[in-house]
Amino acid sequence: MVLMADKTTYFEGIFEDEFMPHSDALYNFAYHLTGNEDDANDLFQETLMKAWRFVDKYEAGTNAKAWLFTIAKNAFINEYRRKVKTPNRVELQDYVVYQDKQDTPLTSGMEMREEMFQYLIGDEVTLAINQLPVDFRTVILLSDVEDFKYDEIASILDIPIGTVRSRLHRARNLLKEKLKTYAEQLGYEDKRG
Repeated sequence: MVLMADKTTYFEGIFEDEFMPHSDALYNFAYHLTGNEDDANDLFQETLMKAWRFVDKYEAGTNAKAWLFTIAKNAFINEYRRKVKTPNRVELQDYVVYQDKQDTPLTSGMEMREEMFQYLIGDEVTLAINQLPVDFRTVILLSDVEDFKYDEIASILDIPIGTVRSRLHRARNLLKEKLKTYAEQLGYEDKRG
């Protein structure tokens, strides 16, 4: 009985010391994958539940952030596959609540987190990132927002490093095209000729 308590305490320590310091970054990743607060909360919670369930498979002292991001990415893909196979259903109550909602500029559903992110990066940049296909959006977020190295991204996404480089290059080019007009409005010029 003492051994089980010691093991639980050990796993709780790993969870608190190695996983929880990455909770903000994990939530941001979940938010950018899903694109909305509710789904991000679900993905974040599912990731932490799976991390707790499989904490005995984690090797203490290794890259906890990459381990958590891998779980989140896999959970996101599994949910996406499930949704693609399931026809859309709308509950009557959801429809009634939606119809009854007054949508004013102040109550247009913008959550505080969305608002904070938009102020940090800007509406146009946020929109451009969110419009990227999920494969490109994921590598941009992991590389340019979360500062993972190429080999870590390859491990998280379970793809070769060359694919990471290729997707990142294409994602940045797509972003550059999407943001060209915005940059010109801010006074930046394309000096390449």
